[in-house]
Amino acid sequence: MVNSCEGKSVIVTGASKGIGKGIAAVFARHGAKVLVVARNLDQADACAAELRAGGRQVSAFVGDVTNRSEMEEMARVAVERNGGIDILCANAGIFPQSKLEDMSGADWDTVLSTNVKGMHFSIQAALPALKRSKGGRIVLTSSITGPVTGFPGWAHYGASKAAQLGFMRTACIELAKYGITINAVLPGNIKTEGLTDLGADYERTMAASIPLKRLGSVDDIGHAAMFLASDQAGYITGQTLIVDGGQILPESLEALNQA
Repeated sequence: MVNSCEGKSVIVTGASKGIGKGIAAVFARHGAKVLVVARNLDQADACAAELRAGGRQVSAFVGDVTNRSEMEEMARVAVERNGGIDILCANAGIFPQSKLEDMSGADWDTVLSTNVKGMHFSIQAALPALKRSKGGRIVLTSSITGPVTGFPGWAHYGASKAAQLGFMRTACIELAKYGITINAVLPGNIKTEGLTDLGADYERTMAASIPLKRLGSVDDIGHAAMFLASDQAGYITGQTLIVDGGQILPESLEALNQA
């Protein structure tokens, strides 16, 4: 049973909604001390208040992952409030759609800055405290889009998610001497506010292309993150865990129809 996160200090970036909120909720339910990090004060506070229900230890911090000094302050606050940093879930990311012929340099820079540089800054800021932890853990939220699949309008997003994995494979070697592991969860289509914005037709089409015939939940990603952050996963580092209901496996919709 994965229960070794109780009492540990966890930071989740991009945690006010969607997958990040789901990750934070799973850790909170299992007794972790969670710092919810987001750029919007009202959303961060509302998320933390909701997750504190039942006496859980959750607090909010407002910070932009692309700002190094704000990430350093985030780490300082986590240590001050929760006694250290044991687990960092580098989840913050954006996925605006833009076709190649329309994509500006600013579009590209904004996505890569948030999804890759922001991941780097949050990890860098947390490292001193993670080194002091007894087995620090870093869990990245990547995606099947980029590392495995593609989708029109998300070339910059896919590039950023593939870049995270390149970063991870070298980081795991550098961090191993401190007993810190770093792994990535690759979500498929997860039912979040962002996916809902794409419309009911998109949701139905995607569910039809998934062997389990449903979209994933944010809890599905939270449970995967908690496993990779647990003592039981202490010998796993530099690895990816695809959580997609089998979406990447059929070679066509016809393959599902023949099943």
